[in-house]
Amino acid sequence: MRLLPPAADPNVLVGITTADDAAVYRISDDLALVLTADYVTPIVDDPYEFGRIAVTNALSDIYAMGAKPVIGLNLVGFPARTLPLDILQDILRGGVDQAKLAGVSIVGGHSIDDPEPKYGLAALGFVHPDRVISNASPKEGDVLFLTKPIGTGIVSTAIKEEAAPAAVVERATKLMTTLNKEASEAMAKVSASACTDVTGFGLLGHLYEMTYASKVGARVHMADVPIIEGVRELLARDFSPGGARRNLDFVTGRGGVVWDGEFSDLDKLLLSDPQTAGGLLISVPQAKAAKLQSELAATGTLAARIGQMIHDPDGRIRVT
Repeated sequence: MRLLPPAADPNVLVGITTADDAAVYRISDDLALVLTADYVTPIVDDPYEFGRIAVTNALSDIYAMGAKPVIGLNLVGFPARTLPLDILQDILRGGVDQAKLAGVSIVGGHSIDDPEPKYGLAALGFVHPDRVISNASPKEGDVLFLTKPIGTGIVSTAIKEEAAPAAVVERATKLMTTLNKEASEAMAKVSASACTDVTGFGLLGHLYEMTYASKVGARVHMADVPIIEGVRELLARDFSPGGARRNLDFVTGRGGVVWDGEFSDLDKLLLSDPQTAGGLLISVPQAKAAKLQSELAATGTLAARIGQMIHDPDGRIRVT
């Protein structure tokens, strides 16, 4: 994407130059459109829950920009010749139910015959042009909050091998079907500096997008990063997705992470685990940190304080 020319239209407020979560286009002085597209392969065995997860994941990009999603278009790949269409019906029903929960109308979409099922949305939301929250604007001294524990990629890998304990699957599914709506509203209320949602590039990868774009470093305290209960045990049994290793190799290969202390390979893979429908990673000024924590807690949303933004023009992440 970096090889493509940036948009010349001055109304494009957020385009492809910062690897942000969604595009933003100004249509008036007080209204901008936020657009995204996201789809995933099955994360869990239950098709209805898969539909809910896929929609949660897609809408998260809108929420990460501090915007309100309003409409969506289904994006569907399905092996119509080899799987019963009842499965597709359950997937779409889960998607519609989750969209309704978010106040989003699904108004159409597109499907193709595909050997592997895929589902997601092209989604559109609204935001005031002056209230867009980008991933490229954290400030030195900001506090970093994470609103969901990590580890869903590891759980999904174990599910595919039929080795995930039912309790762990239940925990992960509940997280992946929890909308980032309330977390987004809380960070918008306190005017957070920056935000991204933690998805396919893992915690380190998405934080690196923030630090690289802003030329501000970050310090992450490993002990403060929330992890789904039972995930460490699965990782110790080698249920790590291939994407975790690729994420880790990318960030370390670019010199984007410094390990301040002794860390096992499992620790590093945890921080690189690709998430589906993960939480928001919010950068907020120190003076507003307590207020954000209070706003999140009031809605029952996790407010894990995992680190802070620090001076580093090279945008490196220091893990302590």
